[in-house]
Amino acid sequence: MASQAHILTLSCPDRAGIVYAVTGVLAEQGANITEAAQFNDHSTGLFFMRVQFDCEADRIEAVRASFAPKAEQMQMRWDLHAADYKVPTVIMVSKLGHTLNDLLFRYRSGLLPLDIRAIVSNHRDFYQLAASYDIAFHHIPVTASTKPQAESRLLDIVKDTASELVVLARYMQVLSNDLCRALEGRAINIHHSFLPSFKGAKPYQQAYDRGVKIIGATAHYVTADLDEGPIIEQDIARADHAMTPAQLTAMGGDVECSVLARAVMWHAQRRVLVNGHKTVVFK
Repeated sequence: MASQAHILTLSCPDRAGIVYAVTGVLAEQGANITEAAQFNDHSTGLFFMRVQFDCEADRIEAVRASFAPKAEQMQMRWDLHAADYKVPTVIMVSKLGHTLNDLLFRYRSGLLPLDIRAIVSNHRDFYQLAASYDIAFHHIPVTASTKPQAESRLLDIVKDTASELVVLARYMQVLSNDLCRALEGRAINIHHSFLPSFKGAKPYQQAYDRGVKIIGATAHYVTADLDEGPIIEQDIARADHAMTPAQLTAMGGDVECSVLARAVMWHAQRRVLVNGHKTVVFK
């Protein structure tokens, strides 16, 4: 039978013998490791690992069954997925479409291992863009009085589409604490600066007014602490005194697109493991 690539990720209290236990199970089942990375966090006493391996398709359940008791013994949090699995995804957007458009192009080009099943927005601006990709578009207006009902509809869409990832592609509504908890570990936001700088409206105008020399973007997991979730990726672009707010905005938009795309890619490839308020990213 043909071999199939799979990815095993895990985290647990650090101790002797973890790598031996993992590689031993895989060897017993005839698996061939093609990529492996690990990290020992001495500040927390935790161990993180990502292993990609090939094995015959009919052996993967045996791998899972053999690994489960060792994982329980070592108090592991672990996942095992086919490497070619396309993550069911919902994208949320408001009135700025550059990151949405970038994600959709990468998705259509086969550059992101996603299965985008819905686009949700509090505005109608991008329904035609969604239709051009043959993706369902859901317009859910949000006001202070309708926010609970709007978030309930969003959760229904996530459940009905069996989506495992929610990407906030410049969705400009603050999510409630309850929704953040419901989406914990599976919602990624892009923020238009190095957190926590320049929060709120018109961040690039704020940057211009302060005469910044670099601008940046931050992709992070969504938590109930606004814009304080574990950071996945950040990047910068150089700025100078001659740039206008419009030029800073355009340049910043490019950085946002690339940062969000990398964060989504690494999440979908099981390269990101949450480590308290931080992340371990096996690039």
